Amino acid sequence: MNSEVKMPKQLNPVHIQTTQPLIALYCGSRVGNNPLYLQTAIELAQGLAQHGFGLVYGGASIGLMGQVADSIIQHGGEAVGVIPEFMLDYERAHNQLTELHIVKSMHERKALMAARASAFVALPGGLGTFEEILEVATWGQLNQHQKPMMLYNVNGFYDHLIAQLDHAVVEGFLPPQHRAKLIICDDVQQIYNALNNLSTPPHVAI
Repeated sequence: MNSEVKMPKQLNPVHIQTTQPLIALYCGSRVGNNPLYLQTAIELAQGLAQHGFGLVYGGASIGLMGQVADSIIQHGGEAVGVIPEFMLDYERAHNQLTELHIVKSMHERKALMAARASAFVALPGGLGTFEEILEVATWGQLNQHQKPMMLYNVNGFYDHLIAQLDHAVVEGFLPPQHRAKLIICDDVQQIYNALNNLSTPPHVAI
């Protein structure tokens, strides 16, 4: 299986310090209005650490992003953050990570996260979260990787996006086999079940 995401040539080599397979969590820099979003994000991160997985994420110390990093670290998992230089003034990089990479652009951030991840999970979030999971799904459609991709549909958060994806299939714009690659998870056990079947390596040489 080809699991490697092709990296842009301009991305500088990084020194890998992690030993665990990393799961990319895409999530908000806010916590949302419903306490359930924060609770489930913390529980997911704790469970990932307990299952032997680490985290790769956007590197911030705020919102759901900061909470999942804190939870992974507190339960013995490794955490890799990737944050663009221009965002440091308002997202506040996490200072207790296994690795923190400060990159020049959003493109480098997303490419590095994708290369280091063994799977992708989108928690509730805003425009950036939507864009990240849909971009990595697009890369999968273009055969740039074959890694698991999941929407964590907490409290029905992604119901409308799921309906839009299904509508795109009906209208002939999205092939059913590519729609099927985006796994819908209504509870955390479905995420763990998908990750238990991982056949990708812990990390990709960059």
